[in-house]
Amino acid sequence: MRPFVVSQARARRLRCPMLKKPLFALVLVLAATTAAQAQPQASSPAKKELVARILKAQQPGIEATAHSLVEQPALELMGNAANALPARVAKDKQDAVAKEIQADVQKYIDDAFPLVRDRAVKLAPTTIGPLLEEKFTEDELKQVVSIMESPVYTKFQRMGGDMQRVLIDKVVADTRDVIEPKVRTLEQTVASRLGVTSAPGAAAAPAPRAPAKAPAKK
Repeated sequence: MRPFVVSQARARRLRCPMLKKPLFALVLVLAATTAAQAQPQASSPAKKELVARILKAQQPGIEATAHSLVEQPALELMGNAANALPARVAKDKQDAVAKEIQADVQKYIDDAFPLVRDRAVKLAPTTIGPLLEEKFTEDELKQVVSIMESPVYTKFQRMGGDMQRVLIDKVVADTRDVIEPKVRTLEQTVASRLGVTSAPGAAAAPAPRAPAKAPAKK
């Protein structure tokens, strides 16, 4: 049976979540940590315009959050299905059933994502917007906008995948000799608990490998 796989699009979104964390999330974290001592800031048309620019710049992040909300139960369901397939479906039919389940899950995502995405984008001005207006002065919002609309910051965000890749490549290379025996030991322990006896000369667990490189952006 072929294992369930995560789409390349999702793999790219999951790359380097710390290095590519949406700036609006950092803004909200800062607001939360300073809320106790900060006095509520008065709103104004100028602040509303600045907040609108922030939300517009962070719309891709808002949409990605919506996609994660939609995907999470689907991925959990696929994991449960993958575990159940060997016991529930004849071996010669497992590949076909796995493909059907993947198609069902993809259909659910294609149907549900636009609904959640549009709702998230519509709700952002009435949820995130007031929070930003309350916790930040007009000058602070101007500073946030200047950072978010900076070509240098945009370039830095785009470097997230490259930064993660070079780190992972080196970590995998440097820890392979230590981790590979631990993986084999874990594999043997789990097999023993399941009452599975490895055949003599069975192949060793493969060494950790770095994830495949994402296609180059055009």
